[in-house]
Amino acid sequence: MPTERTYDVVLVGASGFAGELTAAYLARNAPTACRWAIAGRNRAKLAAVRDRLTATTSSCATLPVLHADISDPESLREIAEAARVVITTVGPYLQYGEPLVAACAAAGTDYVDLSGEPQFVDQMYLRHHDTAAATGARIVHACGFDSIPYDLGTYYTVRQLTGNGPVSVTATLRLRSTFSGGTYASMLTAVSRPREMRRAAQERNRTERRPANKTIRTPFGRPHRDPATGNWLVPMPTLDPQLVARSAAASDEYGTNFTYRQYVAFRHLPTLAALGAGLGTAILLSQVPPARRALGRLRAPGTGPSPAQRADSWFSVNFVGSANGNQVHTEFSGGDPGYEETAKMLGESALCLAFDELPATAGQVTSATAMGQALLERLRSAGLTIQRVAT
Repeated sequence: MPTERTYDVVLVGASGFAGELTAAYLARNAPTACRWAIAGRNRAKLAAVRDRLTATTSSCATLPVLHADISDPESLREIAEAARVVITTVGPYLQYGEPLVAACAAAGTDYVDLSGEPQFVDQMYLRHHDTAAATGARIVHACGFDSIPYDLGTYYTVRQLTGNGPVSVTATLRLRSTFSGGTYASMLTAVSRPREMRRAAQERNRTERRPANKTIRTPFGRPHRDPATGNWLVPMPTLDPQLVARSAAASDEYGTNFTYRQYVAFRHLPTLAALGAGLGTAILLSQVPPARRALGRLRAPGTGPSPAQRADSWFSVNFVGSANGNQVHTEFSGGDPGYEETAKMLGESALCLAFDELPATAGQVTSATAMGQALLERLRSAGLTIQRVAT
């Protein structure tokens, strides 16, 4: 970890919806000694963010405002070389993310983002993992609702199990939430590129070294009704299982035979059917450029749910872990998943990398591998629930 840097943390994209929420979280919760700054293309917008932060946190009056523009590699190099940890909330990451990853990898600077885009994560591994491993940079993607609850929740669950033998973890998500224009744009970008996403995954699978003595599975389950709760459970086609699998590959605690499944729960079948039909239609339309552009105009970047909507949002991920006949139930839960809690997860991830004693890792790594127990404790202290529950 570089120590002779001007800033401990630099937040790039602070004038966006998720970025300003993250800046507000850091303003309230970063240690007094933390040297942090906000960065982006538009200094006027950043100055306005600083003014809003100052209205509630007077120390932000002198918060540095830095220039960072993906079309200006020199600006990104300067940011990366000035910071110990860089946060970016600028998406879609496939469109805007790589230049900053490259700059951080080259500078040996730790990096965290909110990307839930599998193609982006795989491409960044292929193009920049080796450089980051050589310089000591820790590149940690998906440090928000994608994919902290699943990765750290599985890590916590596995550590509650006793005995040897095959380990199995099933995660089930329940939530009430809405999403911002930036999140919508990232989702639309991801679903519009199935062939490219598959090629990137295949290329990574050909090049990434895996432990020879482990079997790790993430089967895509089938939709079914849970007899215990009456909920309909549907597999989640997200980045999360891939990251959980990579955490399992990197740690002996998951055992040598590990299986992970992930579902989202719906109370009513008509709700599930309507959502499936809408998502299927959106995926089909996103393959056609004019239709994709029309879909993109439905949610403007920089917009998001109101404070009242966020206050009414919540999530709960329940885990069932089993090994050698033993079973545990755990929970990772909190408030508004996409924004209030995501800002918390992202901010605490950056602070954890900047200030905590952590395992020696480098390159593209997962949140559980890079931060594990230290980040769990930070998130608990920040108000998220991570606990074992009675059955």
